[in-house]
Amino acid sequence: MRIKKPSRMVAHDLDEQPFVHYYDMHPTKEDLMGESAAQSTLIHYLLSVLTHLFRARPCFIVSNLNIYRHRRRYEYPMAPDIAVFKGISIPNPASREFRSWRLYEANRPPPQVVFEFSSEETWQANISKKPARYADLGVREYIAYDPNDPPYWPAAMGRLRVWRCTGDRVVEVNADAQGRVWSDELECWLVPDGALLRLMLPDGRIAPTEAEAERAAREAAWAKLRELGVEMPDEI
Repeated sequence: MRIKKPSRMVAHDLDEQPFVHYYDMHPTKEDLMGESAAQSTLIHYLLSVLTHLFRARPCFIVSNLNIYRHRRRYEYPMAPDIAVFKGISIPNPASREFRSWRLYEANRPPPQVVFEFSSEETWQANISKKPARYADLGVREYIAYDPNDPPYWPAAMGRLRVWRCTGDRVVEVNADAQGRVWSDELECWLVPDGALLRLMLPDGRIAPTEAEAERAAREAAWAKLRELGVEMPDEI
């Protein structure tokens, strides 16, 4: 009886295999560090604020997603604490295939804005290395913040630092007399507030989280009903 040898995998078969980046399956050194409570709290807060801020516009806002420039298995990714992709709609970000953001694929532009929140292990890289690295990715604004108490950054630096990237130029933006920095991409002020970084709208209001906005809308509706003489049940 003749035993059939397994056929060789030819080049076009390899091309049909899904390409996987090594660090989509293995932890980076940042993954192994984990997040401090200060970082986690600020990420959760700003994700909610940004989601509400861009609720009427296509925008993909994500935390800790690996970003790659090239189709190279062992390329080390950038994975910002928060990335803002304006003009992008992702129908199903929960898809198993959606493991990373690949700039070399079609319709995968770089984020316009990224945030990094410092820890004892990351603060030096956040302000010395990452501005140029994110500019190289095509990011337009890089926002670094130290939410820790006391901050790891030297006191003279403040908690907030912002860089604008145009072409091959990376320019740090100076804060105004109140410590605020205007974000062209987010169209609001970035305002340090201790452990939180606030977004202030042009009219002076602090941009709310989704929950805060919903609560304010309910209270306004109830107030309008009371003006019309409609009594609301106490348990609502």
